[in-house]
Amino acid sequence: MKIFGIGIDIIEIKRIKNMNIFFRNKLAKKILSKNEFKKYLLLKNCIKFLIKRFSVKEACVKALGTGIIKNLSFKNFEIYNNKLGKPKIKFLKKNLNFYKKKNIKKSHISISHEKKYFCAIVILES
Repeated sequence: MKIFGIGIDIIEIKRIKNMNIFFRNKLAKKILSKNEFKKYLLLKNCIKFLIKRFSVKEACVKALGTGIIKNLSFKNFEIYNNKLGKPKIKFLKKNLNFYKKKNIKKSHISISHEKKYFCAIVILES
């Protein structure tokens, strides 16, 4: 397999916290899929969940080389954890064809954070 694309994103945690306070759940609704939003509402530390998803999704669209476009929005794919806790990307049915056209076979995600920042990197293989 070969690398299709690499994307990286870094977020200032305070900025997203402030946006979430100002916009309430509008930011989460814009970023999260239906399943992710349900989980978000149940969590005590929902802002950390939101920041993780936002950062990984930003890195993913950078790895795809598309950014957010008409046929691909943050709500059309999910970040989940496999049995070992490793984060993975799942494109929902609406965008499955887009993903297949790009011939993406595998994704690798790494996330890290400190007190002020959160960072994610995504590597897509074809």
